[in-house]
Amino acid sequence: MNVLLICILAAVALFCATGLVTLVFTETQTVAQLRLASVASLPGRERRRLRISGIVGTLSSGLASLRRPLHLTGDEDLAYRLGLAGFRQPEDVDTFMNAKMLCPVLGILAATFTGGGSVLVFSLVFAALGFFAPDFFLIQAINRRKMQISLALPNALDLLVVCMEAGLGMDQAVLRVGKELDVAAPALSEELGILSREQRAGKPRVDAWRSFADRVDLDSVRQFSSMLTQGERLGTPIARGLADFSDALRSKRLYQAEERAAKTTIKLIFPLVLFIFPAMFVVILGPAGLQLMKVFDDLSR
Repeated sequence: MNVLLICILAAVALFCATGLVTLVFTETQTVAQLRLASVASLPGRERRRLRISGIVGTLSSGLASLRRPLHLTGDEDLAYRLGLAGFRQPEDVDTFMNAKMLCPVLGILAATFTGGGSVLVFSLVFAALGFFAPDFFLIQAINRRKMQISLALPNALDLLVVCMEAGLGMDQAVLRVGKELDVAAPALSEELGILSREQRAGKPRVDAWRSFADRVDLDSVRQFSSMLTQGERLGTPIARGLADFSDALRSKRLYQAEERAAKTTIKLIFPLVLFIFPAMFVVILGPAGLQLMKVFDDLSR
């Protein structure tokens, strides 16, 4: 039975690999993607990203018919959470829902290799883990992106102050900072690029900054957006306020590091009590215990 199952899985894997390779070499880009590639002269990385997006879109459209009976459809809340993680392509919601549908199947297939009478239990456990695995991945991706933006924000504010003191306007300074942070902080650079494009499209500056705060969903970014909004309405100078806000963010980061360092003393108690102290007791009291056992044995004779 196991040999037959392995053969079936190998055939399915070979079929999937063949289909994927066929899609890679035969899939054609849409007219919009071809126009973007020709007009903007996109680099190789962007062309590969567009090609992969087309492949994922083709696979998602094939799996959409299987998801409808299971009521696995995305909503605005899921799209917002994917946006917090940096996944804002139209096909990302379908890709996430496809992963939630396929991961339990992969978990069940993996459970069949355990053998014995516990296959059903392992199948249920692995299926549940596979169903919630995309959610865990999304939570980790959101936290990682927020951490990257939070760490890069003080440096971005310093660059923004330098650009504004050099004579650039607020909009030109944001665009320049976004380009400068493309390598060091790609997440923040992407958000600043979206902010610049929204302003160039005609969106009011206050609304653009509020949208920026909503996309990132960080308290520091919301404070930064509120400060810029207040300065825009009252006409107060922004450069000095940005410098003070950057110093406040660095001081807050220092306080958080000191707080985490102070908590390590409490956190070390548990490994000390559970792992280190028992080993020390065995090493220190073990010889004495052996000597006492030998003495009592001699006395009993």
